[in-house]
Formats: sequence, structure tokens, C-alpha cells
Amino acid sequence: MSDADRARKLRRRHMHERQAVVFGILLSFMALAFATAAGVYTGTLELPWAQRTFDAKPTPTETKPPAPCPPAGAVPVAAGTITVNVYNGAGTAGLAALTASSLTERGFLVGVTENATSRYTGTARVSFGLAGTAQAYTVAAHIPEAVLFLDGRADATVDVTLGSSFVSLKDPTAVGLDPAVPLVGAKNCVPFEQFTPTTPTATTTPVPAP
Repeated sequence: MSDADRARKLRRRHMHERQAVVFGILLSFMALAFATAAGVYTGTLELPWAQRTFDAKPTPTETKPPAPCPPAGAVPVAAGTITVNVYNGAGTAGLAALTASSLTERGFLVGVTENATSRYTGTARVSFGLAGTAQAYTVAAHIPEAVLFLDGRADATVDVTLGSSFVSLKDPTAVGLDPAVPLVGAKNCVPFEQFTPTTPTATTTPVPAP
């Protein structure tokens, strides 16, 4: 064998050795990465940076104040005496106007009809003040899965915010209101009397004669 052949053979051997080292390192890194991923996935291995992310507490769900029950003995209010404001919180064009038209056909007085200031993801939210509790229950009976929401208004108007799950009002035959039968409170409602402050009995302090 000539010197040139020996040199070429030596270079090929060195090249194969370097390739073996490189492949060995790559395989080691891949095996380590696989073992780490498997450990994190199965929970047998905890990484500090991953632990901070996975242990983050969820944002608490917004809670709303409980709704009052209807006043004792309160019966459905005549539709023609209830003013309803309809707001489109679903983002569906024309939904508020269509629903307002349906409410008008049922005898309600429609006030404002416009888009809500924010989206609502439920079916519908019925907002009212204490003075309009019976009115709100009367309106809510026409809306499937309506959520009652007490706010601070002083009058008896009722706001209906339509949500993304809203389709239409209930069929009139399914409303189930009887003018002679008292309204039924919503689930977990609070007795109306607990929302209305009681006026203390006046006492007279004797004034000494001059």
C-alpha cells in the first residue's frame, strides 16, 4: 500500500470517528429531551418554570348579587303597564328590533332599543330595580332561561339584554302566567322583605316644661 492510500484510509477513519461522536451527542440530547418531556407529561418530573405556570390560580368567576323574590302575594303585572328597554348584547344585527317588535305584539311598552355596551354570552339578562320586581318577573316569564339582575334604579322599568344564546321569546302558550296566581320566585332568590328597609317606629322624647 502506498503512502497516499494510507493517508486516504486514515482520513476516512478520522471522518467516521467524528461522525460517530456527533451522532452520539445528537442521540444523547434527543433521548434526554424525550425523557424530560415524558416526565413532565406524566407528572413524575416537575420543572420550576413550568410549575409556576401550571399552578397559576384561575381568575375567579364574577359573582352577581342575588335577585329578590317577588313581593308576597304579587301577581303578574299587566303588560301594557310595563316599559321594557331592549339591548342587543349578542352582536346579531336586528336582534333587538325584532325582539322589541315581538314584545310590542304581546302588549308591552317598548322604550329604548339599541346595542348593548358589551357582549352578553347567556340567553338574556333582565335588569330591574326593587320597584320593578314584579314587572321583571312578568317580563322574564316570556324569555327562556332569563337571568334576573337587580340594579339600583328607582323606577319600575325593565331592561332586557339579549345574549349570544338567545333565539326568540317563548311561545305565548308556554309563558304560564295567570293574572290571578302569585308570581313564583327564581331559584335561590332572597325574600323581598330583606331588600326593603324597614322604617323604625318614631319615639317621642318628653320635653321638660320651660
